[in-house]
Amino acid sequence: MGNHVVIEKQGRIAYVIMNRPEKRNALNGEMVGRLIAAFDALEKDAEVRVVILKGEGKVFCAGADLEDIKNMQLNNFEENLADSRHLKELFYKIYTFPKVVIAQVHGHAIAGGCGLVSVCDFSFVVPAAFMGYTEVRIGFVPAMVLVFLLRKIGEGAAKSLLLGGELVSGEKAKALGLVNEVYDAGELEEKVRGFAEGLLKQNSGQSLALTKEMIAKVQEMGLEDALDYAAHMNAQARGTEDCKKGIAAFLEKKTIEW
Repeated sequence: MGNHVVIEKQGRIAYVIMNRPEKRNALNGEMVGRLIAAFDALEKDAEVRVVILKGEGKVFCAGADLEDIKNMQLNNFEENLADSRHLKELFYKIYTFPKVVIAQVHGHAIAGGCGLVSVCDFSFVVPAAFMGYTEVRIGFVPAMVLVFLLRKIGEGAAKSLLLGGELVSGEKAKALGLVNEVYDAGELEEKVRGFAEGLLKQNSGQSLALTKEMIAKVQEMGLEDALDYAAHMNAQARGTEDCKKGIAAFLEKKTIEW
């Protein structure tokens, strides 16, 4: 994956590590491409069932590389659109990834970096990490991140972050629904690891993948279409190996080994 993004596998858990600390893990074209490639590789890895996204250095991710954006002002619209679609691909890939993705936020997550947090399934943060979408303060727009943020925390809370442009503490981010839990810096790694291992032990990988797929799709549907789709997925799930195994173990009062 190169130096900007590192993959570390520990059994069924894989870490995707943003490794550009000298630039506060800012997102440029190369970084985005390597993150996409990392998730592509892990999607095909049958052994990996949970992915933890984190960053090296003091900052989780400072968002777009502003030097990169400054240089792009010389681009024409089509060139800028291609770059924007590249970032869209990364957000969409994480949001629809068929395995659980956890953000381990040890430092500030700003603008596009906060966007990465918003597309992960679970996010855990330290109290000193500030988060938010500062695009409106530099004459930019939080274009793609708002699509996912509206889904995650609703219009009222999203407007507070997107239009206010303020950075909020980990505790405020939790209150807004942006992150799941706040842990002290010394225990963050252990808590995230324990949470991931709990998912692996207690939950079916096939069920997690199907549930994630449904969460992404039903919000775009009307009520009747959503229920028809849900009925189809319900019937499909009954035929999976995990469902057969899980029901058999339940009826036989045996511990399920996922």
